[in-house]
Amino acid sequence: MDQSIAQPATPFGAAGIVRTAYAPHDAPDPLAQLAEGLGDEPLEVVILFVSPQAQITETIQRAKTLFGNAKVIGCTTAGEISRHGYSDGEIVAVGLPRTHFRARTMLVEDVSNFDSQALIDRMICARNDLIREKPDWENEFNFMVIDGLSTKEDKLTSELAVGLGPVPLFGGSAGDGDSFGKTFVLHEGIAYSNAAVLTQVRTNCPVKVFRTDHLIPTEQRMVVTGADPETRTVHEINAEPAAREYARILGKDPEQLTTFTFAAHPVVVRIGGQHHVRSIQRVADNGDLIFFSAIDEGLVLTLAEPQNMVSHLKREMAALSADATPDAILACDCLLRRTEAQQKQMTGAISDILSKNRVVGFSTYGEQLNSMHVNQTLTGVAIYPPEESA
Repeated sequence: MDQSIAQPATPFGAAGIVRTAYAPHDAPDPLAQLAEGLGDEPLEVVILFVSPQAQITETIQRAKTLFGNAKVIGCTTAGEISRHGYSDGEIVAVGLPRTHFRARTMLVEDVSNFDSQALIDRMICARNDLIREKPDWENEFNFMVIDGLSTKEDKLTSELAVGLGPVPLFGGSAGDGDSFGKTFVLHEGIAYSNAAVLTQVRTNCPVKVFRTDHLIPTEQRMVVTGADPETRTVHEINAEPAAREYARILGKDPEQLTTFTFAAHPVVVRIGGQHHVRSIQRVADNGDLIFFSAIDEGLVLTLAEPQNMVSHLKREMAALSADATPDAILACDCLLRRTEAQQKQMTGAISDILSKNRVVGFSTYGEQLNSMHVNQTLTGVAIYPPEESA
């Protein structure tokens, strides 16, 4: 197959409602190819998941001119999920057609300095507008992308939760491959760093927002005894240098800690009766541990062990299809899950499951669900055909 040609995924889903297309970032004109792949149906929203290898500024500027009146959002990735499962170096486009979707988008231009009450008020007003516009459509969800290097995901997600009401939120933190250099979110022709984009969606398609991980807590616990919450840095665990103590607990050489070590041996915290992953990003030069999400002194961390990713993902996808087959699943999948799949030679099997279940999205530096920022999970929304299309 000629990889320079955009591959339209229409009809991608069970009923061909959600439009998808993808193209290599270095194709002669990837945006034109994506526009052709999405077809001529009027779109309410176009979501772009853009490889960091692409020309980011040019991509979003051209997208805004090509996709007509559609609201254009997106982010850079740590890898893409396209029609064939895991992929790299691509631009993935997801189109939500106006025949089934209405949306409002909200840019948070500076996630380090924002007025939370003003954002909540805007969310409530936007939802009320959507209800007035389509009172007969009863299904809703919120989708958020945020700078994955901002370290502000926890704060923004918890603040916005007040404005969610009964509507679930999921999202992902923008990536930069495995470089951790600079990440971008995309909104209406401009690429932003240290920013977030919230998209509120109302639809006549049944939807199910979900979160899943394949991790089982063990009995092994450790206590954070020295940390800088602002930078998500842990200096000490159990009153010992953090990386050295973590390695000791695992029975490993602290000089040999890698991204795969962190993916294979994550830690979780217990909040509200549930365990939530707090993944380690890297070891600092001084032996500190840098985390992907909120960390603080006094926090009790529990070591977790992974189940088999392939069998677990099969079960989770089957559960989403138990009553009806999703037209498409829009997903945010942690980079560490992809890393584990690669190290365990499961990439092909995982990709096959994602493809068969019509999953499209991106690999993230973190995930959001309602009021929580989490790691090493798969979050998303399953979109089902409305009854008249089933």
